[in-house]
Amino acid sequence: MRTPPLRLSLRPLPLLILALFILGSCKQKEREKISGPDVVAGQRIHEGRLKKVTLYPYWVTTCQFAGYYVGVEKGIFRKHGIDLNILEYKPFITTDDIIKQGQADFAILWLVNAIELRSKGINIVNIAQLSKKSSLMLVAKKSSGIRKIEDLNGKRAGIWDGYELQPRALFAKHHLNTQIIRIGSTNNLFLLDGVDVTNANWFDEYHAIINSGYDTSELVTFFFEKYGLNFLEDGIYCLEDKIKTDPALCVEFVKASIESWVYALNNPDTSVSVIIRTLTRQKKTANNSHQKWMIERYRDLYLQKDKASLNINLAESDYISNAKVLLENKQISSIPPFKQFFRPYTNLLHPVSEK
Repeated sequence: MRTPPLRLSLRPLPLLILALFILGSCKQKEREKISGPDVVAGQRIHEGRLKKVTLYPYWVTTCQFAGYYVGVEKGIFRKHGIDLNILEYKPFITTDDIIKQGQADFAILWLVNAIELRSKGINIVNIAQLSKKSSLMLVAKKSSGIRKIEDLNGKRAGIWDGYELQPRALFAKHHLNTQIIRIGSTNNLFLLDGVDVTNANWFDEYHAIINSGYDTSELVTFFFEKYGLNFLEDGIYCLEDKIKTDPALCVEFVKASIESWVYALNNPDTSVSVIIRTLTRQKKTANNSHQKWMIERYRDLYLQKDKASLNINLAESDYISNAKVLLENKQISSIPPFKQFFRPYTNLLHPVSEK
């Protein structure tokens, strides 16, 4: 499946009329609901009423978002006082509408998408940055004669419609005359030699290409992050109003997300099972081996070397480098101030100066 859009006119997203914030049922009732086997052993149940919260994860249900689904099923969000509802992906409604109209309390977005929203006057803020390395790559067959980035000159590149910004920036940076062919969400044109190179995510389409019969030794990959185009994925975002009205909720949401992701990544079989069950309920196709590959790649992308922690800080250098690409391509007219854009959850209860 495809990743979130990199087009800066954002892809269609779900139309869901949901309340921003509803009080949960009484404490005793919630205790009865979460005292069963789905609660991770040893957790202390949150005292008091649960807050109903909605999360928009920007794409279809996969292990790409396993942490949140596992966190719900295992009672981790409830332990932090949150009754979490994860919105299911549906097309034809924009991210702008979802966020501006308050149809989601929190959203998972790519950094470039969020910067553009901020530049358009939507006061979205990043409160945790889970991704530190872009998973997006270009893939070519060695049989095409491509071995290094310069070999892409004069070639045909299959690029998902709406994802042209990152590859265009790469080709321009290396002075390559590479023709972009807009494609859909499959690898078919690449597999049939209709294009010489195609874009893919390490955790998704790359695995699908391998499963089509290609050995990794027959392929060459070009990760964008290795060429100075590290478009960060999977930040946790909310509107400034949410920080002002309920900073404690924002803090608990990030804490629960971190705990859920660490648990999910260190229990990959559980994560796959949760996602497969969710897809079955949604009447969507499910592939066990593909989901297993996905969660293992996210383990590589997210976990620190100790395999027990996440680094959720957004580096200003990453922010500026992403914003500069948008500025150079006239997707934004100015770069929003970093200290207004990134509001680490650790500072929300004790704000520091934004100047």
